[in-house]
Amino acid sequence: MDFRLSEEYEALRSSVRSFAREVVAPGIADHYERHTFPYEIVAQMGKMGLFGLPFPEEHGGMGGDYFALCLALEELARVDSSVAITLEAAVSLGAMPIYRFGTAEQRARWLPKLVSGEALAGFGLTEPGFGSDAGGTATRAVLDGDEWVINGSKAFITNSGTDITALVTVTAVTGTNPDGSKELSTIIVPSGTPGFAVAPGYSKVGWCASDTHELTFDDCRVPAENLLGQRGRGFAQFLRILDEGRIAIAALSVGLAQGCVDESIRYAKDRHAFGRPIGNFQAIQFKIADMERRAYTSRLAYYDAAARMLAGEDFKRHAAIAKLHASESAVDNAREATQIHGGYGFMNEFPVARFWRDSKILEIGEGTSEVQRMIIARDLGL
Repeated sequence: MDFRLSEEYEALRSSVRSFAREVVAPGIADHYERHTFPYEIVAQMGKMGLFGLPFPEEHGGMGGDYFALCLALEELARVDSSVAITLEAAVSLGAMPIYRFGTAEQRARWLPKLVSGEALAGFGLTEPGFGSDAGGTATRAVLDGDEWVINGSKAFITNSGTDITALVTVTAVTGTNPDGSKELSTIIVPSGTPGFAVAPGYSKVGWCASDTHELTFDDCRVPAENLLGQRGRGFAQFLRILDEGRIAIAALSVGLAQGCVDESIRYAKDRHAFGRPIGNFQAIQFKIADMERRAYTSRLAYYDAAARMLAGEDFKRHAAIAKLHASESAVDNAREATQIHGGYGFMNEFPVARFWRDSKILEIGEGTSEVQRMIIARDLGL
């Protein structure tokens, strides 16, 4: 068992790390405070091929794998989570459903622009009245001749309202199963479709430079061939997408946790109190040691989950463990980093203030910590 990265993975990590430090770090704070989307950074990420990392070259991708995406997410989140979540949602929630379940025609139409970063896609699952209870979906789609007529709403949808958003995939009730349960399907809705409205962006605690909106569908009509995957398989499809996405969120969480370590070490060496650097005090040393422990073990967890996924093994429980441990570690590290920085940790010009604001959503998005514990317990036979 060898957790050291290959030369190819190491080169990717080094490249993204340099990009994060040299391009993202200098400009993201302004976007964050103004709540604006960093189009210029996203464009450069597209040119680097980051949006195409896990996709085959035949679709315009880089021919890499999901672990490569995770490495990129970790390095980006080490500097900023808004940029990292833009990439994560664009790939694992936006383009991946098209790649996994789309027809040849759907792939040919949408993937080239999505994997190049020229366009983004949203994943319309969560609804205002149904968060963790995704099976409670109320949005409905009725087949009327050769068109789906969609009515309902979605909440907290990332990458759904940018100037380069091309589509959202929407989960909707399309009928009733023989056992009386809801038949859920997934439908592609292109941006600008009549009846599809994007509400103004949310005012958020964190991820302030990412794009998040509520969506409404009022007799929104799309062609019948916009059905994504098999009718009635929507629930199974989005569970697969979320299982994969949890590994990616774990990687992003590790990046934030490690970024807290980086900033705390830097500050502990520069900040003096009682005649010496505060890093000389054991109280600070122990805090930073525990922060590094959390980041390190969380990294091993997502490495393991990704390895199982790529090997074709069952990885659901391992993805849940990785996401749970890493997201809680990120929250703990952000709290401790803020404490180490003292009053400066409460000032927005310091990165740890941004990390603190960004960390909490990691315990909520793509399955709350409670949902992860449910998944783990069920997989253990409980």
